[in-house]
Order: sequence, then C-alpha cells, then structure tokens
Amino acid sequence: MMSIMRFPKSHKAEVRERIVRAAAKRLRVDGLEGPSVPDLMNHAGLTHGGFYGYFHTREELVAEAVRTAASETAERVFVTSPDLAAVINTYLSEQHLLHPESGCVVAALGSDGWRKGKKVRTAFADVAVGLARLVDTKLGAGTNGNAISDRALAVTAQMIGAVVLGRLVADPKLAGRIVSAAQQAALKI
Repeated sequence: MMSIMRFPKSHKAEVRERIVRAAAKRLRVDGLEGPSVPDLMNHAGLTHGGFYGYFHTREELVAEAVRTAASETAERVFVTSPDLAAVINTYLSEQHLLHPESGCVVAALGSDGWRKGKKVRTAFADVAVGLARLVDTKLGAGTNGNAISDRALAVTAQMIGAVVLGRLVADPKLAGRIVSAAQQAALKI
C-alpha cells in the first residue's frame, strides 16, 4: 500500500505568501494591468492552474500584493530609519528611483489604483493613509486620534510626488535634481 505524502498545514499559507510577494514585486514594475494571472503565478514559480486554490479573483491578489508591498517598504524605510531625515533620505534616493520593484507601491502604482475595483482602491487608500501616519510618527507628532498633521501630509505628498516625477523624466540628472530638491524642501517642513 502506498502512503500519501501530505503537506504540512502551513504549506498553503506559505505558498499564498510566496505568490503575494512575487506579485507585489512584479506589479510595481509592470503596472496593475501588466501581468496576467499566469504571469504572476509563473513569477512565483508556480503554474496558473492552482491560482484559484489560493485566491477567488485577480483583484483579491492585487489588493493583497499592494498591502504587502506597502509593508515591505514600511519595514525597509521607516522601521530601520531612526528619524524623519533618514526616512526622507532613503525614500528620496536614486536607489528608490531606479528600483520600483522594491520601492513604495503608492509612488509606483497609486495613480492607477483609484481606477480599479473596490478591493484594490481600498488597499491603496489604506496604504496611503498608513504612509502619512508613519511620516507623522517620525515627525514626533504621532497621530492624534484619526487626525494626521498637515506637516505629515505635506511631507508625504512631496516624497511620493518627487519619486513619481523623477521616474517620469527621461534625463537621469534631472531626476536626481528632482529628488534632491524634494529632500531639501521636505527636511525644511
């Protein structure tokens, strides 16, 4: 009699997380419409046939990937930076400009997020507000209930806008000037 090898109970959750992390990276490079379900599954090292064993819809995967990408950025930029100056210098850097796959999902995809279904729009809304709250915390203000300080909103908008604009221009020197000017301005706020 043959025995059937069973996966540990954690296997499905681990594979789901692998798919989400791969999608978070791929979507930041190729855009929200770029990769298909087979592309996203292939990027995770899986076949697309198993997709619906992990997700009900592509939108569900995209929404989860947006949240995961935001968590990755928060961990890399905010948790490891001792103060707002370090956050600004990390976020507004050439490294961030050149590597959207590991950067801020709001800067990479936010302008398309509002056009998507409710789950994806909600994910983007949550991560955008979360980003502003992280900036507010680094300003030392924390958040007063649900209110986010105007300073935090200004710095957050400046950071995101500079990265978006820096990625849009064709001239690398101009892109560098954009993030440098935004760094200086954000540090003065």
